[in-house]
Amino acid sequence: MTNLRTIALKEAQNRTSPDVKSSFSKISDFFGQNVFDKKKMRDYLSKEVYEKLLSSIDQSTLLNSDDANQIAIAMKAWAMSHGATHYTHWFQPLTGTTAEKHDSFFEPSGDGPIEKFAGSALVQQEPDASSFPNGGIRNTFEARGYTAWDPSSPAFIMESKAGKTLCIPTVFVAYTGEALDFKAPLLKALAALDKAAVDVCHFFDRSITKVNASLGIEQEYFLVDESLFNARPDLALTGRTLFGHMSAKNQQLDDHYFGSIPERVFAYMVDFENEALKLGIPLKTRHNEVAPSQFECAPIYEEINLAIDHNQLLMDLMEKVAHRHHLRVLLHEKPYAGINGSGKHNNWSLITDTGKNLLAPGKTPKNNLMFLAFFVNTIKAVSEHADLLRASISSVSNDHRLGANEAPPAIISIFLGSQLNDVLDEIEHSRISKKIKEDNALWLGIPKIPQILLDNTDRNRTSPFAFTGNKFELRAVGSMSNSSSPMTILNAIMADQLTKFKTDVDKLIKKGDKKDIALLTVIKRYIKESKSVRFEGNGYSKEWEDEAATRGLANVKTTPKALDAYLTDKSLELFASTGVYSKREIHARHEIMLESFYKKLQIEARVMGEVANTFIIPAVVKYQNELIANVKGLNEVGVDSGIPLNIIKELTKHLEIVKTDIDAMLEERKVTNKIEDTRDKAIAYDEKVKSYFDSIRYHADKLEQIVDDSVWPLPKFRELLFMK
Repeated sequence: MTNLRTIALKEAQNRTSPDVKSSFSKISDFFGQNVFDKKKMRDYLSKEVYEKLLSSIDQSTLLNSDDANQIAIAMKAWAMSHGATHYTHWFQPLTGTTAEKHDSFFEPSGDGPIEKFAGSALVQQEPDASSFPNGGIRNTFEARGYTAWDPSSPAFIMESKAGKTLCIPTVFVAYTGEALDFKAPLLKALAALDKAAVDVCHFFDRSITKVNASLGIEQEYFLVDESLFNARPDLALTGRTLFGHMSAKNQQLDDHYFGSIPERVFAYMVDFENEALKLGIPLKTRHNEVAPSQFECAPIYEEINLAIDHNQLLMDLMEKVAHRHHLRVLLHEKPYAGINGSGKHNNWSLITDTGKNLLAPGKTPKNNLMFLAFFVNTIKAVSEHADLLRASISSVSNDHRLGANEAPPAIISIFLGSQLNDVLDEIEHSRISKKIKEDNALWLGIPKIPQILLDNTDRNRTSPFAFTGNKFELRAVGSMSNSSSPMTILNAIMADQLTKFKTDVDKLIKKGDKKDIALLTVIKRYIKESKSVRFEGNGYSKEWEDEAATRGLANVKTTPKALDAYLTDKSLELFASTGVYSKREIHARHEIMLESFYKKLQIEARVMGEVANTFIIPAVVKYQNELIANVKGLNEVGVDSGIPLNIIKELTKHLEIVKTDIDAMLEERKVTNKIEDTRDKAIAYDEKVKSYFDSIRYHADKLEQIVDDSVWPLPKFRELLFMK
């Protein structure tokens, strides 16, 4: 029998990989060829303007209009030499995707058509903001919004078969000045962190003038054949399978992890990596992940703003290149129930302009004091604002993932490894010497931290926030998320904490304590105050949930309630002191996140009802009719019809529950849609509408196990996961 699934299976079985070729023998020959990087800036700009641009990038100094014009002319000349005909301000609105509006360099004139690009067009544009999420900041009829050039992220050329476009990374703000994107608050958080970190660095090294947050983003994803994807309306419309019984073979043998990469997948990886490398995205690693058809790529570390821009660009590239290979990329955190979901592990550290990693233990006790200052303040910051960090990784899709299959739980804790735990415990319980000891084994009560720590710090995959040698790894970020959200929070809380640390140390110095003794005294107090957030065990266990409760750690498992953390007095004070969000901006974002949550559940409920009513139920009824005809035939010839009759009864039982629950869910959705308050509506969708999902799926999946395979209309997990 032919249905959409049958056609899709036939197409998937006959796929061939397109040829993927590069005209270069080394990656270094073409890396960054489509980026207006410092080398190209130097080639196209005068020395004076080039140095002013570098100052603008490094020190956030303003460029005058003449300089902006020269930069625009140079950027246009470079872009056109590579075949670009249009330019766009590339930005990251609160939809979670990237956005662009293309304008041509071409302009008619009395002397004939010319190509033109003015400094004013480089620095600022005015895209229509009427349909982007704004959380009530502006009315629908007020369309104005502005994109403003971010010089710290280099312009690049996006290629397609149809043409090339110069893309200029920008922030996106409302006509009244509020941020309408992810980038603007991140840049503010980074500026606040830079100032606070430099102030603390000056306790140890006065030559440090700048501290950059560094980030490496590991990107997990699934691949599925395009035809199979198109035959699953739930995958196409929601990014995940709302139905589907787990394949008999899945990941239980652990044979996919780091296994040989399938040829078709390898061709795809090479293709999108080549495109990414041309855009200066420093991809370093590729491998099979744990679940079947799950993979990962990871770059070399970069300055955090650029790293996030590159990750957003990478996700766009992955999806575009996948079409060339008749594949679809699944970036949803949990596209398949029962197996590993996908995350975006954010590896975060702090680097000075002198090249020092502030989260790397030093070779001397004094350097270890500097390390401990930043290390312990990070722990303290997370301890004080764990609720905000939890809120920053919240989404309807990440709620499915947190707490199982290598995804960390919703309880925010920090894993340090036994060595550093012992070091902090020793400092906490030791007496601070009032005399400076020169012995390298102990200096002002600081235990010696072994240099091999970088190599022997273990990992804990159940920890949301783990120290991994010279960086912290935030493992709880979802695979489809924009990392700006959690990184804005992490850098803001760190800036706030470092500011408080400097104040506390300065108070002791003014009272007469020597600087180093004052530093260690405050560090020791912070170790004790933040101890409850440190946890070395199994984050998945019920015992940890119980222990976390006794420690006073929150365990908020759903997004609508987790998002409350944004609006507490403590959080509002943090945002005001760091300048990251105004009160109006954070209230707007809270509203936008709640709307996104319930609207995505609304879509899932509608898709679930549509697929059940128009795919699953008709297929089951068709099979029932075949069995009924079989029973009648058996009865006519006097043969026992008990087995097919029992199958009919089993089908009917599950079918009735599916239909009843679908109808009840759709009615509940109608009632929920009448709720005016956004938070109440989001909670109602989560607790009432979504509550039907598991039952509907369970009984539909039971039907999948009973119905004739040739009749079942949806590609099954074994096909989605293992047909490559």
